[in-house]
Formats: sequence, structure tokens, C-alpha cells
Amino acid sequence: MTPSASGTEGDDVGYRGVTACQAVGISYRQLDYWARTGLVVPSVRDASGSGTSRLYSFRDLVVLKVVKRLLDAGVSLQNIRKAIEALRSRGVEDLAGITLISDGTTVYECRSPEEVVDLLQGGQGVFGIAIGGAFKEIQGSLSHLPAEPAAGGGQERAVSAAEPAESTESVGDELAARRARRRAG
Repeated sequence: MTPSASGTEGDDVGYRGVTACQAVGISYRQLDYWARTGLVVPSVRDASGSGTSRLYSFRDLVVLKVVKRLLDAGVSLQNIRKAIEALRSRGVEDLAGITLISDGTTVYECRSPEEVVDLLQGGQGVFGIAIGGAFKEIQGSLSHLPAEPAAGGGQERAVSAAEPAESTESVGDELAARRARRRAG
């Protein structure tokens, strides 16, 4: 099954914690902490006692990847939590159209190339994360990792996160595209 423009696969497929860690590049301990503290709670199935495993959706994995990138860039977990909550509170359905810009303290949400440029010209931005790029990275990572039916069954099967939806392809890395145009003259 292929992710939709909103990045979610159907509720019929989920990725176990170990698979999520491999796809995103984080430790299981980080994943567990983020789930227990509510930063990124698995949307397919949360753990419901001893012996049950969490199942993460494709969209959950993209959010995990963004959290990891922000942490790697030096943004505090407290500020990351605020940024993720702000995205959730707005009911953001299509994460692929957003670029997050940060100065290391505050995280800004940009929905257009003009907003990115305005922030950079204003001196607020130091680095950016095009969420559409995270979609593509996760899809590549998942192409060889197992998924399982969300309904239980427990039998793992390989599910390819094949081609991205058209809207995620058009997003790309806006800043990289601007740099390429500048170099071309």
C-alpha cells in the first residue's frame, strides 16, 4: 500500500517499534520515551499492557524523523514538543507541504517558499527541514523493512512504501531547489 498525500497508509498496516527505529535512525529507548511522554504516540496501535507491541503509521515515522532531525540540529526537546503540538493543534493533514525552519531555539512552520525566504531574510532561520524530504527518506528505508497488519494477526509481511504521492514529489527540498537555481545563474 502506498502512502497518500497526507502520508498515512491505511489503518491496515503498521510498523513495530524495532522497524520504526531502523527506518528513522533512533534507539528503541528514545522511541519508548517519546511514546510514554506523548511526544509521538503510535496512531495504529498503542501498547496496552505487557506483551502488546506498538504499531506506528507511516505518518508517525515521518514525525519521528522530523523530531530526530531537530534534536540533531540542537533544538531542545521542550521546543520540539511545542512545535509538534502546534502542528497537531492545527490539524495539519498534509505534512509534506511544510518546511520547518529553526534558529536553534524557536521552530517556525513555513508553507511556501516565500515564507522560508522571509524568515531567512529576517535572520530567524539557521536551518530548515523540508518534511517532503523526510517522506522520501522514510519510504526508502521502509522498502526493505517488515510491516504487519494492524488488526493483530502478528504475522509480519514486507510492505513496500513504493512511490511517493504526487503532492510529496512536487514539494521536494525547496531550499535545495533555490540553491540549484542560483548556481545555474
